[in-house]
Amino acid sequence: MFQTIRNAWKIEELRKKILFTLLIILLYRIGNSIPVPYVAVEALRDYFNTLQNTVFGLYNVMSGGAFSSATVFALSIQPYINASIILQLLCIAIPALERMSKDEGEEGKKKIAAITRYSTVVLGLLMGFGYYVLIRNNGMLNTSGVWPGIVIVMTFTAGSALLMWLGEQITEFGVGNGISMILFASIVSRFPTGIANMFRNISMGTTTWYAVVLMLLGALAIIVLIVLVTNAERRIQVQYSKRVVGRKMYGGQSTHLPMKVNMSGVMPVIFAQSISTLPATILMFFGITQESTGFWGGFLRVFNSTSVLYAIIYFLLIIFFSYFYSTIQFNPIEIANNLKKNGGFIPGFRAGKPTSEFIRKVLNKVTLFGAIYLSIIAVVPILISCFSESAANSGISLGGTSIIIVVGVALETVKALEGQMLMRHYKGFLE
Repeated sequence: MFQTIRNAWKIEELRKKILFTLLIILLYRIGNSIPVPYVAVEALRDYFNTLQNTVFGLYNVMSGGAFSSATVFALSIQPYINASIILQLLCIAIPALERMSKDEGEEGKKKIAAITRYSTVVLGLLMGFGYYVLIRNNGMLNTSGVWPGIVIVMTFTAGSALLMWLGEQITEFGVGNGISMILFASIVSRFPTGIANMFRNISMGTTTWYAVVLMLLGALAIIVLIVLVTNAERRIQVQYSKRVVGRKMYGGQSTHLPMKVNMSGVMPVIFAQSISTLPATILMFFGITQESTGFWGGFLRVFNSTSVLYAIIYFLLIIFFSYFYSTIQFNPIEIANNLKKNGGFIPGFRAGKPTSEFIRKVLNKVTLFGAIYLSIIAVVPILISCFSESAANSGISLGGTSIIIVVGVALETVKALEGQMLMRHYKGFLE
């Protein structure tokens, strides 16, 4: 990996891309330290310290600590992720949007991207208002009135829109996927705080060294597993029939159709995390938290990031989005038609529908394995926290999701650099 970065640094174009990406991340971190006006930040931090093992703690990790400090980027990229989920589901449900995304080419993609941006602003307004209601109902405003509320909500909304734009700039002019890179930077920035909390819990006796060592060994095993599965693929043999063009003979060679085991990358985990926190987000609009009385307060106490119910729903959502993304990225019918047009075929299967059905069966099996693999890594730490108070205090419930995202984004970024260097004949980390 470091050799890849070193080789990329030697290329002026890639060096500029890397520096640009680092600059955007620096601007993001600066924005993460600027609090919105009228908020009692210290009181807010003390309040969220009591909610570390809830969905709000998960929000805080994904925002790089900005959520608990009510900074400009407190909403992080959650509005954009939610908007993307809604729009991609609508593209399947509404034929007009499906035609726009598939049949109109680059123009259609631009229209979908524009709709996603507008939806992000709308969701940013809603989530910003919900956050304002939360801090207002808990008496964490320095000044009351309508104007402070408008300023706070608009600042949160502008921050989420700016963060979406920064992510798009990384995607276009930097290295890797911009939104994933911002999420990567958010999680990594919380590592020092997590380590400090771990040692504090050890000194206070709420966590043992034994639990910490087991957690570190588990994290190392997860990292190795993620690297292995990310690079694993199922290869389907493809042969091309011979054809004569003029006086030359083409085809006749044998190749393979690669099918990644974890075809969707980290997106199922990111989307599942966003959807699983949706109930708490909606209830936040009404000022309802785990400390509230009544049915919904009790629901949040049961449905928190260290509960069995949350783990089950999170597990199912990851499997759903794994299949959802695999069908978007890998179309068996389209692949079968392309093979037929180019004189290719899979040995033992006729061209056309039999080939597409075979590819679909293999895709379903591979996707099931990848989905279960992602779900287990993300959910097992949550289940451990459900039955171990020491593990819950160490923050292990967020560990699986964080490691999947960090390692997955790092590998995807390395692949992006590999692709850039392939044309220049440099050897990289993944070869």
